[in-house]
Amino acid sequence: MAACDQGYLCDVCGSDVEAIVDSDLYVRYIMGEVSPLELPKQRERHIRCNPATAQFIVDPAFEPVVCAGMFAKANLDADYVREQEELVTRAWRHLQAIPKLGLTIPEYPLPEVLDKWRQQTR
Repeated sequence: MAACDQGYLCDVCGSDVEAIVDSDLYVRYIMGEVSPLELPKQRERHIRCNPATAQFIVDPAFEPVVCAGMFAKANLDADYVREQEELVTRAWRHLQAIPKLGLTIPEYPLPEVLDKWRQQTR
């Protein structure tokens, strides 16, 4: 099979990241952690294959992920955890809606991320 026929393989588990709604890369892009220029250069993985980020998704539709070790949210500052839970959950919910919204890739990020990027280009 040609590399272009393989889709996007998870750099953790090696399985295909079949749908954008399962993409850790796009959650991070929506949050502004990955710039538009870096998006095509970054490796892909499933959201669940990145427990350091996935642990902050708090939604009944998402089975909780536990991150072990020093980056477990149980070991982090409570205010930081609360902020991350709000941000990552918002980004994940937005990602879930993208297939129905008809947005272009440049429109995916959260409004505050788009505003920040616009300010940086002025």
